[in-house]
Amino acid sequence: MLVFDLGTEQEWNPTHHVEKILGELGGGDVTIACWEPGQISPYHSHPDATEMYLCLSGGGTMRTPTETIPVTPGGLVVHPPGELHEYANGAVRSVLFRVRYGSDMAARHFDWRGRTGWVQSSEDAAYFRDNPPSGTGVRVTVRA
Repeated sequence: MLVFDLGTEQEWNPTHHVEKILGELGGGDVTIACWEPGQISPYHSHPDATEMYLCLSGGGTMRTPTETIPVTPGGLVVHPPGELHEYANGAVRSVLFRVRYGSDMAARHFDWRGRTGWVQSSEDAAYFRDNPPSGTGVRVTVRA
């Protein structure tokens, strides 16, 4: 069993979001992700892992190639392996709880509109040439 106090595990950085892996278990990991207002993740995918985000507080938007949806407290977003996605935080601090599982957690980066001067690696460019982005995610909203 893994037990965490998500209040004390939070870490913040004014220049980029913080994803803190809290534990690894059974071919996956659990993470707390802390976002300052306006921070944006890379537009990326995990070819060999499913990634789920549960919004605990704050919120923003999640973008895939086919849609952009609001992410609000209690909302759960599930990205299947290989789905290109980007999270853009809203106007207040946000805390997301992330679960990933699969054979490899590595990410492939397509773009990063939140990082001036970012350049895609040749390996990631080759990956996306061979594996065009898809947008088949699932959104589940859970309300207490």
